Amino acid sequence: MSDISRWIERHAGFAPGKTALRFQGEEISYTALAARIEALARALTGRLGLKRGDRIAWLGYNSPEMIVLLFAAARTGLIFVPLNWRLAAPEHKHILADCGASVLFASRDFAEGAPAALPNADCRLVGVESAVGGMPGLAELLNDPGPQSSGAGEASLPLLVVYTSGTTGTPKGAVLTQDALLWNALNSVHMHDMRADDHVLTVLPMFHVGGLNIQTIPALYMGATVTLHPRFDPGATLQSFAVDRPTLTVQVPATMQALIAHPGWASAGLSSLRAVATGSTDVPVPLIEAFHARKVPVIQIYGSTETGPVAVYQRAEDAFATVGSIGRRGLHTDIRLIDREGRDAAPGAPGEILVRGRHVAQGYWNLPQASAAAFRDGWFHSGDVAMADERGWLWFKDRIRNVIISGGENIYPAELERVLRDIPGVVEAAVVARPDAKWGAVPVAVVVRKAGEPDRAAVLAAFDGRLARYKHPKDVVFTDSLPRNAMGKVRIEEVGALAQNAHAAAS
Repeated sequence: MSDISRWIERHAGFAPGKTALRFQGEEISYTALAARIEALARALTGRLGLKRGDRIAWLGYNSPEMIVLLFAAARTGLIFVPLNWRLAAPEHKHILADCGASVLFASRDFAEGAPAALPNADCRLVGVESAVGGMPGLAELLNDPGPQSSGAGEASLPLLVVYTSGTTGTPKGAVLTQDALLWNALNSVHMHDMRADDHVLTVLPMFHVGGLNIQTIPALYMGATVTLHPRFDPGATLQSFAVDRPTLTVQVPATMQALIAHPGWASAGLSSLRAVATGSTDVPVPLIEAFHARKVPVIQIYGSTETGPVAVYQRAEDAFATVGSIGRRGLHTDIRLIDREGRDAAPGAPGEILVRGRHVAQGYWNLPQASAAAFRDGWFHSGDVAMADERGWLWFKDRIRNVIISGGENIYPAELERVLRDIPGVVEAAVVARPDAKWGAVPVAVVVRKAGEPDRAAVLAAFDGRLARYKHPKDVVFTDSLPRNAMGKVRIEEVGALAQNAHAAAS
């Protein structure tokens, strides 16, 4: 297979006027998108002098230019590095230095602070909307691109380096090839029963594989239409459901909660949606049920940055009957569950999820030891624990690093968090380990509540008869909010520190 930018070129041949991207009132056909990709590819290798393997970074909200840059990188054999715009300049600087970026493309909202993120003089800054610091802007590059592009892209080459969210440490750059994006797209097509007449609404940030690769890139592979929002806004999303009438969208639990809590939720038109895909964390069942009550199937996906991410998933026809499951093994994915000794877990027993497939990352950028530890014998060791039932459905348990070993027993915080979410007055909660002289570690509930209710006794009492006594939280810490990353995942290390500090203050 040639580089994946040919998808756009071929769709332009089959359906020249078909809308590929919609953004803030602008409609870009597949023909126009293909032309922009070729023009930028020419500029990258011509005026900017970039060569196969060079890294180019993006700092900005979702936009068509971000998509154009990704496919232009594919055509020229460059490597695209999208930056999390919520990070601070020193964090951007670390990532740009780590990947050795040659060019940083920064949009209007970030151009002023972008110079502080440049790691050295070898990394040039290009403004998306206008010229910055003497370099031509992106518009100028598109209008005067230079000679024909090198066409050095190939399916086997690295295309995308996505830095992990870093909930427990320094972010690592997962390296995905063009071929990985293709096979991830094929899994997504099967997951969604995706068609060329589908219309995807993308509101999650595309600096993460959730926003980029669950539906957006697969939709363009299929020749479908994608409506992009710069960033998530619950009101704008609900309006888009009614006016733009998308058939598919991806939402994480945090955005689902924001939609359900919005005053316009009850009257919002959702009838065009064939399915809402979700994942990113342990998805609270009440959020799923709220969409199901509106007759919209919620299909869960399990995966990670390292898996593309589409690895395990439900399909719409199974959504109502398997609520809470993360799904079945993907069409182009092998999955194993292994116990602590590395043996296949017994049926019904928890085990670490191992993933194998052509959509899995090559490893971590510039981290051979971390790569060797996570990618072993052809399998990616996820660090996540699941259980498979007799029908082959997988049920998420927790992250291995989150598992609390108390008196020799494994306690899965996600199991306790499901109980906490059922307590009236609990807004959100997380369970973390606290060192204990007698048991080694004990679980502590960190809770955000409404107006002082429930109190500590009510929280602890909620576990009676629900879970074995050894699993019960030994303490409750109340806080105003839980620290989360850009994809809504709780930052467990910060929650653990909060629980430890509260205990120290009370001692």
